[in-house]
Amino acid sequence: MSKYDHLYEKTISSQPIYDGRIIKVKVDEVLLPNGNTAKREIVNHQGAVAVLPITDDNKMVVVRQFRKALERSIVEIPAGKLEPGEEPLACAIRELKEETGYVASQYTPLSSFYTSPGFADEILHVFVATGLKKGESKPDEDEFVDVLEVTLEEAHALHQSGEIRDAKTVVALFAWENNMLRERG
Repeated sequence: MSKYDHLYEKTISSQPIYDGRIIKVKVDEVLLPNGNTAKREIVNHQGAVAVLPITDDNKMVVVRQFRKALERSIVEIPAGKLEPGEEPLACAIRELKEETGYVASQYTPLSSFYTSPGFADEILHVFVATGLKKGESKPDEDEFVDVLEVTLEEAHALHQSGEIRDAKTVVALFAWENNMLRERG
């Protein structure tokens, strides 16, 4: 028994709505702690990995790509979804190479977090990649990206302009800055 059991919402019924390649959507009816019922729309996702690649000359490697949900291109750190049974580190290695062509000699876990826990169970694992060697990228056949190397100041300018706007890249940007401040310290 947990001290937080008084917050638990028991599932009464679950109705699948959509079963896609990347997400599944369902509507659950839940019993609330006060005895009432409510509907919860839930997105199930396999999970994903993001990589904060830092070059030897202290630049962050990012990609610019079009995001259909936003109807615009944005700048992001490399990322991708976990395949069933895939370990996060293996996914990080694969995604960095596919999207940017870079291979890293060291991967350090930075953080894992839920992207939108109000309606989705997606967990995102973020790694810092260092000891980078440039190679040839091999993006997925439906993936088109520009690879950029940016300084901390350039990354902040991209954030201020709205070109960096996704959570994983904002988290990575401020973690990178925090780490640099500690090193100077």
